Amino acid sequence: MRFEVMRLDDVDGTPVDTTVVDAASVNRIVQQAAAMGQRLWIRPADTPAL
Repeated sequence: MRFEVMRLDDVDGTPVDTTVVDAASVNRIVQQAAAMGQRLWIRPADTPAL
């Protein structure tokens, strides 16, 4: 499964940048963000219809 990870602005919470990663990478990204005090929004990435 793939997830969209958005880094949020510290002041107003608007998305600053977005990346799509696999499930295995989400934990690493969350740990890095926590260490730096960043706010994230994580949601399942849209998958194309087959």
